[in-house]
Amino acid sequence: MSFIKDMISVFKKKELRFRESYKEADEVYTFLFEKDKSLTWNAGQYGLLSVTHKSIKNGTKPFSIASAPSENVVRITTRISGEPSEFKQALLELKPGMSIKMGGPVGAFYPTDSRPSLFIAGGIGITPFRSILKQLEVEGSNEQKDIQLLYMDSNNTHLYKDELDRIATNTSIRITYMESKNELQQEIDKFIAKHKDNGNYFIAGPKSMVDDVTNYVKNQNIPKRNIKKDAFFGY
Repeated sequence: MSFIKDMISVFKKKELRFRESYKEADEVYTFLFEKDKSLTWNAGQYGLLSVTHKSIKNGTKPFSIASAPSENVVRITTRISGEPSEFKQALLELKPGMSIKMGGPVGAFYPTDSRPSLFIAGGIGITPFRSILKQLEVEGSNEQKDIQLLYMDSNNTHLYKDELDRIATNTSIRITYMESKNELQQEIDKFIAKHKDNGNYFIAGPKSMVDDVTNYVKNQNIPKRNIKKDAFFGY
């Protein structure tokens, strides 16, 4: 049923009016859009954004929704290099009042039970976790769960750090920042030693990182059903 609902939502596109954009860090930008009154999503899902103000090849791309359903905006954060793709150049050209369209939201990258959960983010893969953690903070439902976020960023940028630290202060969610693969594996080992296959493992980031971490977790005898992935592709 969830697959059918996703397909229906993909074709029922919503118009999102652009509000503003700003630079989060070097080559990382956030875009804010007004939230359509009928639009809702589960924290952690993604939308299929379509550029409408110009004609470009491959004008629809998936983006994690970084804002929580409880917020009044649709927030998209993405990496844009000095030589952006046609799609990302079109995003940079947006002016307040202009619109894009969004299909979805789709995906099942969100907690569905109260089991201990380990969130593993690599670089820009923090975006779906911002949505999830903001929503957990609003609902106050994290108090009954053992939730830990491991945020690895080799550039030591750690997007949303001030906001994430505030969420950690106000909740029981634990956040660990790191820069290396070795540090990440050590923290994963600690969680697995404590919870084993009773835990949920959510992994988001560049595809190579997601594949690497997924294989590492599987090799610790964690069943595939306990692992959810959100792999980011460059475009």
